[in-house]
Amino acid sequence: MSIRHGLLALLDQGPRYGYQLRTEFEARTGATWPLNVGQVYTTLGRLERDGLVAPHGEDAEGHVYYAATDQGRAELRNWFDTPVPRTNPPRDELAIKLAMAVTVPGVDVEAVVQGQRRHSMKALQDYTRLKGQALIAEGDGRSDLAWLLVLEQLIFQTEAEIRWLDHCETRIAQYRPAPEPAPPPAPAPPAPAAEAPRARRRARF
Repeated sequence: MSIRHGLLALLDQGPRYGYQLRTEFEARTGATWPLNVGQVYTTLGRLERDGLVAPHGEDAEGHVYYAATDQGRAELRNWFDTPVPRTNPPRDELAIKLAMAVTVPGVDVEAVVQGQRRHSMKALQDYTRLKGQALIAEGDGRSDLAWLLVLEQLIFQTEAEIRWLDHCETRIAQYRPAPEPAPPPAPAPPAPAAEAPRARRRARF
């Protein structure tokens, strides 16, 4: 996630100070990626260092406002015009966890997959409920397109994650060693030989 460009997009609409940037960023993304004020000011410092923003006065309470420079606006337009690259995908904790789980002895990988699926299904239900609320607000004339787009991305991403977990479970089952065949039953011991009939006693004279 590019916090750098997200803050630039807000400053392109007018000067703001750190806490305002944090509040607006979270409002537009539904607080899906919360920021702390320290993170905002650290990013502003780097943007200023790179000539993309500049201080733009203070208010009566001493809040320093920042504004996008011409160079910053050009950087923002370039960001909007350039597709997000997939050559260096961000690290995915779940993928790393499963990659490690299948190589560490004693880990119940199937339990890991099933536990994650339950969690993802719950998240999908929550996102779907929030989308329903957003659509109701849209019907009432309180449309928030930015939040709706973020929600739908989370829904599609979670649905894809659940499908991938189903695939992982199938793949793991294929790699599970086949159970060794049971040994053939031991041959039954031979039945004892029948006793020869005793010679009939001779009758007495």
